Amino acid sequence: MAGCFATMDTSIKYLGAFVPVLLIMWGRYLTQTLVMTVWLLRSKTSTFRAAHPKFQLLRGILLLLTSSASFYGVQYLPVAEFTAINMLTPVIVTLLAGWVLHERVSALRWALVCGGFAGALIVIRPGSGMFGWAVFLPLAGAVSYASFQVLTSKLAALESPFTTHFYTGLTGTAVLTPLLLSSPIDIVGTLQAATAGHLALMLGIGLLGTTGHLLLILALGLAPTSTLMPFVYTQIAFAAAVSYAVLGHAPDQWGWVGMGVVAVCGAASAWLNVRKGAVPSSAVAADTIAD
Repeated sequence: MAGCFATMDTSIKYLGAFVPVLLIMWGRYLTQTLVMTVWLLRSKTSTFRAAHPKFQLLRGILLLLTSSASFYGVQYLPVAEFTAINMLTPVIVTLLAGWVLHERVSALRWALVCGGFAGALIVIRPGSGMFGWAVFLPLAGAVSYASFQVLTSKLAALESPFTTHFYTGLTGTAVLTPLLLSSPIDIVGTLQAATAGHLALMLGIGLLGTTGHLLLILALGLAPTSTLMPFVYTQIAFAAAVSYAVLGHAPDQWGWVGMGVVAVCGAASAWLNVRKGAVPSSAVAADTIAD
């Protein structure tokens, strides 16, 4: 699962040099819509019927905003560092739970919040000129996805995760299609000019995103979120390894330190959220990866 998302992010960064990012993102959501359409047609337990259509729409938009930050963010930031900053979601959930849901936040949780942001600052190193304005993209993505988790915490148990997964793809496709058609991108010309390898990579990105989320859903059917969460954070290591193998980039010493701090604080915060019931252990709400 973590390998799927790390490979996907690296593929997006590589393909973005040849194909417009908006077209790549549209292809990713269209692939998920088609795959989940087939899945639901063959399913005996899940249907296309949504119990809360407005919830599905809002949830889909939040995930699309997060994906937009991811697809464009990896064009400007190294994949491993981007992944680490984006993994701040659990600590931001803690902040939103206290602010929006008026839940009591313990001293330990506040310490993890501070620790997570300290780790992000180590990665970013403000004033160093390493990343510039682009660091706001993964930060915006983490905030958007944390908002999604707080929303989902109220309604996740009322929807099938497979039905929700379908509507996530459908919402993204429905929003991106008119944007793509009204953009200056020559869709037909771009696709005709793309190599067979680039077209295969576009399809692979959609399949990696869809498969990664389905693997997470299946994993959560076999083990509690608190058990799986540490493995989710191995995505940072996968991202560093795949990025180095494909793009030749390796984080520096301080980058590794900052990513380690984010991973430890984020995993601990996520574990506390599940243990205390701040975020339900459903496949939808526990998903900390939003590509």
